[in-house]
Amino acid sequence: MRRRITFVHGAEDAFDPQQLKLENNTLRITSLKAAREDRCTFGLDELPQEVWRALKQCYELHIRWVSPKSYPSVEPFISRASPGLHVFYTPQKNRSAFLLCPLVKKVFGEHLKCVTAEETFAGLPVLSERFASSAAFQYYQVLSSIKDFTTYVQQKGCSPSDDYCRDQVGALTLADYIDIDYDTISQALVVNAFRHGEQHSGAWNEKIENSEKIARIEVGVLAKEASTEPEELSFGGFLTVLGEDEKPSPTLFSFPSRHHLAPTTSLSKYYASFLSPTGLHPTLRLSFASQSVTPPSDTCSLHIYLALPSTLFVDKYQLSSPLFLSSKNLRSVRSLSGETDLEAPEWVIQKWGSAMLVELAPPTSANTPKPPQWHADIPLHLRYLPPTSGGNSTLDVPWPVVFWACTAEEGTKMNVNPFDRVNMGYDGLFGPRTMFYHLEPDVQSVDDHALISSLQVPVLDQDKMSFVQAGTVGVVLLAALWLLFKIGLVVRESRLLLGKAETGGKKSQ
Repeated sequence: MRRRITFVHGAEDAFDPQQLKLENNTLRITSLKAAREDRCTFGLDELPQEVWRALKQCYELHIRWVSPKSYPSVEPFISRASPGLHVFYTPQKNRSAFLLCPLVKKVFGEHLKCVTAEETFAGLPVLSERFASSAAFQYYQVLSSIKDFTTYVQQKGCSPSDDYCRDQVGALTLADYIDIDYDTISQALVVNAFRHGEQHSGAWNEKIENSEKIARIEVGVLAKEASTEPEELSFGGFLTVLGEDEKPSPTLFSFPSRHHLAPTTSLSKYYASFLSPTGLHPTLRLSFASQSVTPPSDTCSLHIYLALPSTLFVDKYQLSSPLFLSSKNLRSVRSLSGETDLEAPEWVIQKWGSAMLVELAPPTSANTPKPPQWHADIPLHLRYLPPTSGGNSTLDVPWPVVFWACTAEEGTKMNVNPFDRVNMGYDGLFGPRTMFYHLEPDVQSVDDHALISSLQVPVLDQDKMSFVQAGTVGVVLLAALWLLFKIGLVVRESRLLLGKAETGGKKSQ
């Protein structure tokens, strides 16, 4: 196993190199206020058998879990995805990944809706064939806790007596996001976990030791520096390789990045909510402060990427009308994948749900007075759900990701970024030179599910089903008797008319 730990502190957080002490292959870090990314790389021979057997059926596999808690963006860890569990994979040629769904459920939770990869995963449209790093299939489920994952790793990867290993894995429950990546070419599984800060004391106090189980441990303590190019990020600080360096080495480097924070001169925050009453056709409203809607550059357009569980869907025919889109401050639906059947109830849907990329139409005219806020509305529709006691059901709907998509200059190579994240669901829908300027959620609460909207929707009341069933049977019987009565009248009148016709014929003879 190889391990890389990166701390990124802000300019406002005073840092003294004396906070780093390297002695006897042990690095001590004291009172460091910083964001942290842990990266571990495993060979297939280091993984449990059930894991590497499932990986062997995939050409590539990318798992993204994002916490429902709101967290501040820290460069270079800017890219965002909706809260929950995202899985992207490409199968091996002429092979079925029949072990993938059982593994996902065992690792992340048996309650997840995943039958087989062929039935549950949805094809991911790739509008740019040149963007070869995008997977072929997509899966998503709302998942608020990563506890099942940490329990699985503790049981499979840590011995009962290894308290340090169990504590390190247990700390992953505090992560803001976790990425897991595998591809056939590298034959390695890479796990990244990001935390925007130390949640208990507010500062890191770490003792990082070299171990025989770990081939290489690299630790970086970095701060953002001024960059010379708009698409670049620059960082400076100290790097240490345990077992090789005698002291932390100063460093300074730059790299192009596809993900950036939206500048304060543009839209930089958004808020998601549902209009009341929700009913059977809820409307997701995205609200923006409209003091400035100037895009980061002339090549930019504002987009949202929304993952919907199978309980909700969008009407692609409704969203094909330019006039209707304009009334909702939408410009176009760039992509819609997954389950789009308009009539199927939720219990017969096999796909996980649907994903949609929509380009928004922010106000642009400088001569038009701007309201304090402007908003964009996404009309959704509720599928028929199983009955519940009380006649109400609660749906969890994740906030979408909102970003400006801009075209970078010719010749920009994004693949040299050591902190790059691809296979986010939306990045493959753009060209390889696209830069994403992300808006931050404007969270108005600090609870543990701030980025998930809970929706109360009406369903059939299970307690009143007997009355409904009896009433339905009664109405059907009455209707059938009424039809039989009417049919009898028609037959009777037909016979009378036939009899009169026969009598009239005899008289004429």
